[in-house]
Amino acid sequence: MRRLLKVIWVALRYRLDALVPLNNPALPRALVWLLRLSPARLIPEGETPAANRLPRALEALGPVFIKFGQLLSTRRDLLPTDLADALAELQDGVPPFDSAQAVRLIEAALEMPIDSAFARFERAPVASASVAQVHAATLPDGEEVVVKVVRPGIRDTILADLQLLARLAGFAQRTFRGARRLHLPQIVDDYRRTILAELDMLKEADNTQRLRNDFAESELLYVPRVHWPLCRSNVLVLERISGVPIREVAQLKAAGTDMRVLAQRGVETFFTQVFVHNFFHADMHPGNIFVDVSDPASPSYIAVDCAIIGSLTEEDQDYLARNLLAFFNHDYSEVVRLHLESGWVPKDTDPREFERVIREVCEPIFAKPLGEISFGQFLVQLFQTAGAFEMEIQPQLVLLQKTLLYIEGLGRQLYPQLDLWETAKPFMETWMAQRVGPAAAIRALAEQAPRILAQLPRLPSLIANTGQQLRNLEHGLDKQTLEISALKQQVERQSRISRRKRAAGAALIVIASLLLWGPVSQSLQAPESLGPLAGLISALVGSLLLARA
Repeated sequence: MRRLLKVIWVALRYRLDALVPLNNPALPRALVWLLRLSPARLIPEGETPAANRLPRALEALGPVFIKFGQLLSTRRDLLPTDLADALAELQDGVPPFDSAQAVRLIEAALEMPIDSAFARFERAPVASASVAQVHAATLPDGEEVVVKVVRPGIRDTILADLQLLARLAGFAQRTFRGARRLHLPQIVDDYRRTILAELDMLKEADNTQRLRNDFAESELLYVPRVHWPLCRSNVLVLERISGVPIREVAQLKAAGTDMRVLAQRGVETFFTQVFVHNFFHADMHPGNIFVDVSDPASPSYIAVDCAIIGSLTEEDQDYLARNLLAFFNHDYSEVVRLHLESGWVPKDTDPREFERVIREVCEPIFAKPLGEISFGQFLVQLFQTAGAFEMEIQPQLVLLQKTLLYIEGLGRQLYPQLDLWETAKPFMETWMAQRVGPAAAIRALAEQAPRILAQLPRLPSLIANTGQQLRNLEHGLDKQTLEISALKQQVERQSRISRRKRAAGAALIVIASLLLWGPVSQSLQAPESLGPLAGLISALVGSLLLARA
């Protein structure tokens, strides 16, 4: 409750209600009147524009809200320019905490003075984010590194926010029918695991190392080296990289960077992580991405902050890939079939009606020039339409969807003509060709050949024992059937005994009432002798309590 009150107070203090356009006809009338009559309107807005007040409000509320602002900041095709510019400050411009405290935390974690661990340590942080801040340093051997240290006391703030989000999600799930398909409690639970993992620097070190190994031979992405001896649960030491921050578009262009290649490689990097490695960087906001422009015609990405990592099951990978290709090919009947087969929509959904609605949503979008199609807007509109068919949000895909929105938002900042569809489709077709068809079957057979050959000598005995194994299975099933039947009979017997006991108890209460009627009547006429009445009441109450027990 205290955290909820703080959220309300911050919203009132920064007059965030002014961000809502009351003249928007899409807003519910009840919400419009609620905002018009809100006591917040009595608080003066001041001279600071509402767009600039939002980042300050999110900073005041802590990391959970800051990360929400970071996601919004990449969606310049969905937000007004002034609001997107203001939110961009959250990418690495969060106010730092005291450097002396950072030094004390690092020394306590490493169990040595800061001057013993590093030849040089810069007290002023080079970056400050919602969960941690980063200091530049030099190792005794002269190598340049960065030291990331978790903010003190941040875990308690995050836990309080998560508890509030869980309560709000549970309330929405119980109260609003439309919210049930969103699986909000499960989404919040998934986010809880994700953001708490972000507090563990050893986990981030492991993620960084794995991502670095995945792209060790690739020109798409570079990941800094981990200095394991100096890593602790709240301290991470990495190789210091040099590159142009991806949000510095003017600087990238001044260096002669091929922006089209850079944007397309961003999409290719994302799909490689998701469908080839099944291990993707899920916090790719501009503050975490740099560009190596040493070869401007062939720029590559540098990724930092690998705390939030996502992965999918093989089934989710397969269904997602097939859905994307079906959309790319305008094959709406295949989209419907996949949604029904995967259980993303109820089994009793009318497939023809579902296909008609999806077609009505998609065709006007595909009629536009490819460069004008926003995948983010497409996802929003498609989900709103599918909501009429009780299509459910898949919690395991939420992290992926968020990352895909990040990628498209970044790509459109770099190269506004980015065609996500044209870039992704050949990649997906190649991936599916490798997973499905004769070549895929031959490759799978080759991969399993050693195991198959190892089992071949046992094949005759396995075939010979099959009959006995089937008989054993049948005997086990018969035994299970008998046990279930006996259990059912026992339950029915206990039920009959309970009914008889209840009937006997009711009969005893009636008899007791008849026998005590006379004494009770006398007690009522003589108030000084209420013992029988009290006894009757006690007996009745006790009987009721016994019956309930």
